[in-house]
Amino acid sequence: MSNTGVNGVINIYKEKGFTSHDVVAKLRGILKIKKIGHTGTLDPDAEGVLPVCIGNATKLCELIMEKDKIYEAELILGKQTDTQDISGEILNESDEYLKLREEEITNVINSFVGEYDQVPPMYSALKVNGKKLYEYAREGLEIERKSRKVNIFDIEILSIELPVVKIKVHCSKGTYIRTLCNDIGDKLNVYGCMGKLLRTKTGVFEIEKSYKLSEIQEIVNSGNIIENQALIKVDEVLSDYEKLILNKNYEKLLLNGNILDRKAFSFEDGLTAVFDTDGKLYRIYDSAGKFMAVYKYFKKTDILKPEKMFM
Repeated sequence: MSNTGVNGVINIYKEKGFTSHDVVAKLRGILKIKKIGHTGTLDPDAEGVLPVCIGNATKLCELIMEKDKIYEAELILGKQTDTQDISGEILNESDEYLKLREEEITNVINSFVGEYDQVPPMYSALKVNGKKLYEYAREGLEIERKSRKVNIFDIEILSIELPVVKIKVHCSKGTYIRTLCNDIGDKLNVYGCMGKLLRTKTGVFEIEKSYKLSEIQEIVNSGNIIENQALIKVDEVLSDYEKLILNKNYEKLLLNGNILDRKAFSFEDGLTAVFDTDGKLYRIYDSAGKFMAVYKYFKKTDILKPEKMFM
Protein backbone atom coordinates (compact mmCIF):
# COMPACT_ATOMS: atom_id res chain seq x y z
CA MET A 1 0.00 0.00 0.00
CA SER A 2 1.26 3.44 -0.88
CA ASN A 3 0.65 6.38 1.43
CA THR A 4 1.80 8.98 -1.07
CA GLY A 5 -0.21 12.16 -0.61
CA VAL A 6 -1.02 11.56 3.06
CA ASN A 7 -1.42 14.94 4.74
CA GLY A 8 -2.98 15.38 8.14
CA VAL A 9 -2.62 14.78 11.86
CA ILE A 10 -2.94 11.55 13.84
CA ASN A 11 -3.81 11.84 17.52
CA ILE A 12 -1.39 9.30 18.99
CA TYR A 13 -1.68 7.89 22.51
CA LYS A 14 1.95 7.84 23.62
CA GLU A 15 2.51 4.84 25.82
CA LYS A 16 4.90 4.62 28.76
CA GLY A 17 8.48 3.82 27.81
CA PHE A 18 8.41 5.58 24.45
CA THR A 19 10.01 8.95 23.80
CA SER A 20 8.25 11.35 21.43
CA HIS A 21 11.04 10.66 18.92
CA ASP A 22 10.38 6.91 19.26
CA VAL A 23 6.76 7.51 18.27
CA VAL A 24 7.80 9.44 15.14
CA ALA A 25 10.34 6.77 14.16
CA LYS A 26 7.81 3.96 14.58
CA LEU A 27 5.16 5.85 12.61
CA ARG A 28 7.63 6.38 9.77
CA GLY A 29 8.01 2.63 9.63
CA ILE A 30 4.28 1.94 9.82
CA LEU A 31 3.23 4.54 7.24
CA LYS A 32 6.35 4.37 5.04
CA ILE A 33 6.50 8.17 5.13
CA LYS A 34 9.53 10.27 6.08
CA LYS A 35 7.87 13.66 6.52
CA ILE A 36 6.49 13.29 10.06
CA GLY A 37 6.86 15.57 13.08
CA HIS A 38 5.56 15.55 16.67
CA THR A 39 4.06 18.49 18.52
CA GLY A 40 6.03 18.71 21.74
CA THR A 41 7.84 16.19 23.89
CA LEU A 42 6.34 14.00 26.57
CA ASP A 43 8.71 12.38 29.07
CA PRO A 44 9.28 8.64 28.47
CA ASP A 45 7.40 7.76 31.68
CA ALA A 46 4.46 10.01 30.77
CA GLU A 47 1.49 8.86 28.73
CA GLY A 48 -1.26 10.44 26.69
CA VAL A 49 -2.06 12.72 23.80
CA LEU A 50 0.72 13.37 21.27
CA PRO A 51 -0.55 14.81 17.96
CA VAL A 52 1.74 13.75 15.10
CA CYS A 53 1.78 15.74 11.86
CA ILE A 54 2.23 14.02 8.50
CA GLY A 55 3.12 15.39 5.06
CA ASN A 56 2.37 19.08 4.58
CA ALA A 57 0.64 19.05 7.98
CA THR A 58 4.14 19.25 9.55
CA LYS A 59 3.68 23.00 9.03
CA LEU A 60 1.10 22.75 11.83
CA CYS A 61 3.53 21.51 14.48
CA GLU A 62 4.34 24.98 15.77
CA LEU A 63 0.68 26.07 15.80
CA ILE A 64 -0.41 22.95 17.74
CA MET A 65 2.41 23.38 20.27
CA GLU A 66 1.04 26.85 21.05
CA LYS A 67 -2.25 25.37 22.30
CA ASP A 68 -3.30 24.84 25.92
CA LYS A 69 -2.77 21.45 27.53
CA ILE A 70 -4.66 19.39 30.13
CA TYR A 71 -2.86 16.87 32.35
CA GLU A 72 -3.76 14.48 35.15
CA ALA A 73 -0.85 14.04 37.53
CA GLU A 74 0.18 12.57 40.85
CA LEU A 75 1.76 15.03 43.27
CA ILE A 76 3.82 13.05 45.77
CA LEU A 77 4.46 15.02 48.95
CA GLY A 78 7.49 14.49 51.17
CA LYS A 79 10.06 13.83 48.43
CA GLN A 80 12.31 16.09 46.36
CA THR A 81 14.28 14.59 43.46
CA ASP A 82 16.88 15.84 41.01
CA THR A 83 14.50 15.28 38.06
CA GLN A 84 11.46 16.61 39.96
CA ASP A 85 9.67 13.31 39.32
CA ILE A 86 9.69 9.98 41.15
CA SER A 87 12.19 8.43 38.68
CA GLY A 88 14.98 10.71 39.89
CA GLU A 89 17.49 10.53 42.70
CA ILE A 90 15.99 11.57 46.03
CA LEU A 91 17.60 14.78 47.33
CA ASN A 92 15.42 15.45 50.36
CA GLU A 93 12.65 13.67 52.28
CA SER A 94 10.26 14.78 54.98
CA ASP A 95 7.26 13.30 56.79
CA GLU A 96 5.96 16.77 57.70
CA TYR A 97 3.20 16.30 55.12
CA LEU A 98 1.47 14.05 57.68
CA LYS A 99 0.70 17.20 59.71
CA LEU A 100 -0.99 18.97 56.80
CA ARG A 101 -4.73 19.49 56.79
CA GLU A 102 -6.58 19.00 53.49
CA GLU A 103 -7.61 22.65 53.59
CA GLU A 104 -3.95 23.76 53.68
CA ILE A 105 -3.07 21.52 50.73
CA THR A 106 -6.08 22.74 48.75
CA ASN A 107 -5.33 26.42 49.43
CA VAL A 108 -1.69 26.14 48.38
CA ILE A 109 -2.51 24.20 45.21
CA ASN A 110 -5.19 26.74 44.26
CA SER A 111 -2.73 29.58 44.84
CA PHE A 112 -0.89 28.48 41.69
CA VAL A 113 -3.89 29.23 39.46
CA GLY A 114 -3.05 32.19 37.23
CA GLU A 115 0.29 33.38 35.92
CA TYR A 116 3.41 32.39 37.78
CA ASP A 117 7.15 32.51 37.14
CA GLN A 118 8.39 28.96 36.60
CA VAL A 119 12.07 28.00 36.38
CA PRO A 120 12.50 25.18 33.81
CA PRO A 121 13.99 21.99 35.29
CA MET A 122 17.55 20.91 34.58
CA TYR A 123 16.24 17.61 33.22
CA SER A 124 14.53 19.16 30.20
CA ALA A 125 15.15 19.47 26.47
CA LEU A 126 15.52 23.26 26.57
CA LYS A 127 18.78 24.41 25.03
CA VAL A 128 21.38 26.70 26.58
CA ASN A 129 24.35 27.62 24.39
CA GLY A 130 23.28 25.00 21.84
CA LYS A 131 23.19 22.17 24.38
CA LYS A 132 20.15 20.56 26.02
CA LEU A 133 19.79 21.13 29.74
CA TYR A 134 19.49 17.42 30.51
CA GLU A 135 22.91 16.90 28.87
CA TYR A 136 24.44 19.34 31.37
CA ALA A 137 22.51 17.65 34.19
CA ARG A 138 23.88 14.22 33.27
CA GLU A 139 27.38 15.69 33.53
CA GLY A 140 26.56 16.85 37.03
CA LEU A 141 26.39 20.52 36.02
CA GLU A 142 23.80 23.01 37.23
CA ILE A 143 23.11 25.76 34.68
CA GLU A 144 21.44 29.03 35.60
CA ARG A 145 17.95 29.17 34.05
CA LYS A 146 15.76 32.22 33.67
CA SER A 147 12.23 31.91 34.96
CA ARG A 148 9.43 32.33 32.47
CA LYS A 149 5.78 33.09 32.88
CA VAL A 150 3.37 30.18 32.51
CA ASN A 151 -0.36 30.27 32.97
CA ILE A 152 -2.26 27.77 35.09
CA PHE A 153 -5.86 28.24 33.98
CA ASP A 154 -7.32 25.74 36.42
CA ILE A 155 -6.30 23.03 38.90
CA GLU A 156 -8.84 20.45 40.03
CA ILE A 157 -7.96 18.27 43.00
CA LEU A 158 -9.17 14.77 42.12
CA SER A 159 -8.22 13.05 45.37
CA ILE A 160 -6.05 13.41 48.48
CA GLU A 161 -4.61 10.18 49.87
CA LEU A 162 -1.38 11.31 51.48
CA PRO A 163 1.34 11.35 50.43
CA VAL A 164 -0.34 11.33 46.98
CA VAL A 165 -2.52 14.16 45.72
CA LYS A 166 -4.07 13.60 42.30
CA ILE A 167 -4.60 16.79 40.31
CA LYS A 168 -5.97 17.83 36.93
CA VAL A 169 -4.17 20.83 35.43
CA HIS A 170 -5.25 23.05 32.53
CA CYS A 171 -2.22 25.10 31.55
CA SER A 172 -0.46 27.10 28.86
CA LYS A 173 2.26 25.76 26.58
CA GLY A 174 5.70 25.42 28.14
CA THR A 175 4.39 24.48 31.59
CA TYR A 176 6.36 21.73 33.34
CA ILE A 177 4.02 19.72 35.57
CA ARG A 178 7.08 18.22 37.31
CA THR A 179 8.15 21.70 38.29
CA LEU A 180 4.65 22.64 39.38
CA CYS A 181 4.64 19.61 41.72
CA ASN A 182 8.08 20.60 43.05
CA ASP A 183 6.95 24.19 43.60
CA ILE A 184 3.75 23.15 45.40
CA GLY A 185 5.84 20.96 47.72
CA ASP A 186 8.20 23.87 48.40
CA LYS A 187 5.32 26.21 49.23
CA LEU A 188 3.91 23.62 51.63
CA ASN A 189 7.41 23.28 53.18
CA VAL A 190 7.27 19.48 52.85
CA TYR A 191 8.92 18.85 49.43
CA GLY A 192 7.10 17.45 46.43
CA CYS A 193 7.69 15.61 43.17
CA MET A 194 5.60 14.18 40.36
CA GLY A 195 4.48 10.56 40.09
CA LYS A 196 2.39 9.45 37.13
CA LEU A 197 1.56 11.91 34.35
CA LEU A 198 -1.19 11.62 31.74
CA ARG A 199 -1.79 14.28 29.08
CA THR A 200 -5.50 14.19 28.28
CA LYS A 201 -5.79 17.10 25.86
CA THR A 202 -3.72 19.31 23.55
CA GLY A 203 -5.75 21.94 21.72
CA VAL A 204 -8.59 20.09 19.95
CA PHE A 205 -6.98 16.66 20.48
CA GLU A 206 -8.56 14.60 23.26
CA ILE A 207 -7.43 11.33 24.81
CA GLU A 208 -10.78 9.63 24.08
CA LYS A 209 -10.06 9.99 20.34
CA SER A 210 -6.40 8.94 20.42
CA TYR A 211 -4.81 5.84 18.87
CA LYS A 212 -1.99 3.63 20.08
CA LEU A 213 0.73 2.79 17.56
CA SER A 214 -0.51 -0.80 17.43
CA GLU A 215 -3.97 0.46 16.42
CA ILE A 216 -2.50 2.58 13.61
CA GLN A 217 -0.63 -0.51 12.40
CA GLU A 218 -3.92 -2.41 12.30
CA ILE A 219 -5.59 0.39 10.30
CA VAL A 220 -2.73 0.40 7.78
CA ASN A 221 -2.84 -3.41 7.48
CA SER A 222 -6.57 -3.41 6.81
CA GLY A 223 -6.92 -0.44 4.46
CA ASN A 224 -5.97 3.06 3.45
CA ILE A 225 -5.06 5.45 6.26
CA ILE A 226 -6.39 8.38 4.19
CA GLU A 227 -9.90 6.93 4.32
CA ASN A 228 -9.80 6.33 8.08
CA GLN A 229 -11.03 8.81 10.70
CA ALA A 230 -7.70 8.45 12.51
CA LEU A 231 -6.19 10.88 9.99
CA ILE A 232 -7.53 14.38 10.65
CA LYS A 233 -7.43 16.85 7.76
CA VAL A 234 -5.26 19.93 8.14
CA ASP A 235 -8.10 22.46 8.12
CA GLU A 236 -10.13 20.42 10.63
CA VAL A 237 -7.24 20.72 13.08
CA LEU A 238 -7.56 24.50 12.73
CA SER A 239 -11.33 24.55 13.21
CA ASP A 240 -11.01 27.12 16.00
CA TYR A 241 -9.78 29.68 13.43
CA GLU A 242 -12.47 31.55 11.51
CA LYS A 243 -12.99 30.50 7.91
CA LEU A 244 -12.58 33.08 5.14
CA ILE A 245 -13.36 32.57 1.47
CA LEU A 246 -11.19 34.31 -1.09
CA ASN A 247 -12.80 36.28 -3.88
CA LYS A 248 -11.86 34.66 -7.19
CA ASN A 249 -10.01 37.66 -8.62
CA TYR A 250 -7.53 37.54 -5.69
CA GLU A 251 -6.54 33.88 -6.07
CA LYS A 252 -3.39 34.58 -8.07
CA LEU A 253 -2.13 36.88 -5.31
CA LEU A 254 -2.72 34.13 -2.77
CA LEU A 255 -0.92 31.51 -4.85
CA ASN A 256 2.14 33.77 -4.87
CA GLY A 257 1.96 34.24 -1.08
CA ASN A 258 1.18 37.95 -1.30
CA ILE A 259 -0.18 40.25 1.38
CA LEU A 260 -3.95 40.65 1.10
CA ASP A 261 -6.42 43.30 2.30
CA ARG A 262 -9.97 42.96 3.60
CA LYS A 263 -11.51 43.39 0.11
CA ALA A 264 -10.11 39.96 -0.81
CA PHE A 265 -12.33 38.02 1.59
CA SER A 266 -15.80 37.11 2.70
CA PHE A 267 -16.94 34.80 5.49
CA GLU A 268 -18.37 31.33 4.92
CA ASP A 269 -21.92 32.75 5.15
CA GLY A 270 -21.14 35.23 2.38
CA LEU A 271 -20.86 38.32 4.58
CA THR A 272 -17.95 40.66 4.01
CA ALA A 273 -15.08 39.95 6.39
CA VAL A 274 -14.70 42.29 9.37
CA PHE A 275 -11.29 42.39 11.05
CA ASP A 276 -10.79 43.85 14.51
CA THR A 277 -8.26 41.72 16.45
CA ASP A 278 -4.54 42.22 15.88
CA GLY A 279 -2.65 38.95 15.37
CA LYS A 280 -5.78 36.87 14.78
CA LEU A 281 -5.30 33.83 12.52
CA TYR A 282 -7.74 32.80 9.77
CA ARG A 283 -8.22 29.73 7.59
CA ILE A 284 -8.23 30.81 3.93
CA TYR A 285 -10.15 28.88 1.24
CA ASP A 286 -10.30 29.57 -2.49
CA SER A 287 -13.61 30.33 -4.21
CA ALA A 288 -14.04 26.61 -4.98
CA GLY A 289 -13.82 25.69 -1.28
CA LYS A 290 -10.28 24.31 -1.20
CA PHE A 291 -8.23 25.01 1.92
CA MET A 292 -5.18 27.06 0.95
CA ALA A 293 -3.47 28.85 3.82
CA VAL A 294 -3.45 30.41 7.27
CA TYR A 295 -3.16 34.19 7.29
CA LYS A 296 -2.57 36.60 10.17
CA TYR A 297 -4.28 39.99 10.52
CA PHE A 298 -2.24 43.11 11.35
CA LYS A 299 -4.50 45.84 12.69
CA LYS A 300 -2.05 48.74 12.38
CA THR A 301 -1.77 48.36 8.60
CA ASP A 302 -5.17 46.66 8.15
CA ILE A 303 -3.73 43.82 6.08
CA LEU A 304 -3.31 40.04 6.28
CA LYS A 305 0.01 38.29 5.78
CA PRO A 306 0.61 34.58 5.09
CA GLU A 307 1.43 32.54 8.20
CA LYS A 308 1.37 29.01 6.72
CA MET A 309 0.74 27.96 3.11
CA PHE A 310 -0.83 24.56 2.33
CA MET A 311 -1.24 24.52 -1.46
